[in-house]
Amino acid sequence: MDPDCRGAIFGLTRATGPAEFAKAALQSVGYQTRDLWEAMRADWEGTGADSTLRVDGGMSASDWSMQFLADILGAPVDRPNVLETTALGAAWLAGMQSGICPGPDGFAKSWSLERRFKPAPSQDARDALYAGWKDAVSRTLSKT
Repeated sequence: MDPDCRGAIFGLTRATGPAEFAKAALQSVGYQTRDLWEAMRADWEGTGADSTLRVDGGMSASDWSMQFLADILGAPVDRPNVLETTALGAAWLAGMQSGICPGPDGFAKSWSLERRFKPAPSQDARDALYAGWKDAVSRTLSKT
């Protein structure tokens, strides 16, 4: 952790506008997810290339964002029919406590796939993009 690091936006040109800032913000989520993905894979032996990421929440409604996520991870990304699973989970907990909802196994069976996003670029292209991200992050760190 580096409390003295700074934020930055790299690659600005005279043509940079709101669309490019929005795209950069969405891409940063994908890159940060890959950072976490790599850390988890390093911590858990046996986590292989056949892993699939399941997503939910408002951002998962963006096809572009989910495709970028699949591309940068090099893994399929599954989006469910019900995007707001936090609310669904809270409702299920209340219903299970009162005896009107099924147990965890029954609840898990209610998950259904709306769309699977499959990675498109080559491993070399993916690694080059990620190396650029890691370089940009390293430039924001303090040099103490």
